[in-house]
Amino acid sequence: MITQNDLARLNDAVVYDADGDKIGSVGQVYLDSDTGAPEWVAVRTGLFGTKETFVPLQRASVDGDRITVPFDKATVKDAPRIDPDGELSHTEENELYTYYGVQSTGTESRDSTRSTGTMTGDAAGYERGGDTRQTGDGDAMTRSEERVVAGTRTEQAGKARLRKHVVTEKEHVTVPVEHEEVRLEREPITDANRGDAYAGPDITEAEHEVTLRAERPVVDTEAVPVERVRLGKETVRDEETVAGEVRKERIDFDGPR
Repeated sequence: MITQNDLARLNDAVVYDADGDKIGSVGQVYLDSDTGAPEWVAVRTGLFGTKETFVPLQRASVDGDRITVPFDKATVKDAPRIDPDGELSHTEENELYTYYGVQSTGTESRDSTRSTGTMTGDAAGYERGGDTRQTGDGDAMTRSEERVVAGTRTEQAGKARLRKHVVTEKEHVTVPVEHEEVRLEREPITDANRGDAYAGPDITEAEHEVTLRAERPVVDTEAVPVERVRLGKETVRDEETVAGEVRKERIDFDGPR
């Protein structure tokens, strides 16, 4: 439970949901006008923290500069839009209680039958906690200002694809070939071939024929895998400058008149 003792830690704290997802940063803390206890927190959401959404602090916990609320991020962002400048009216308070499904922690007003937290009377309301620092003696005021909170969102920047198609190219390959050629050979009659020389008739007509062979190059193709190609992604970090409008309080001094 968050009490007055935690007020100093709520200033500039970051709000997370029950799953540990960041919802936004604290904009304003609303205090019970009777007890001064923190009851609501306005959380800055959106890309530049330009929206503020009310979240009840009943079942919230604080750890350092981290506030954890028992609602998911989507539930908080879809809460009723209520202007955080000023006090919460009875109607606005009941609308928020109904949306979050929680009940007021205070007593019922004598002048009204509806639950009004710990507010009393028709003028009851929640005080804005500003930056949550209290002055106590009433002789000082707190000056607050907004800060630019920049974030990022992921969106599609383009697509890349692999496409395979067939092209025809001419390649030249050298192939070794062989062929036979005829050669006329003459040899004298010797003891080694004398038997073959005298085997036939003495005088006759005859023909002798040999077959010549030659290799011819032929072309064919075969498909073979040569490489694997895939698409990969890498993250390139860069910096961009963004701008947003912020509001700042100024305190003017009027001397004695």
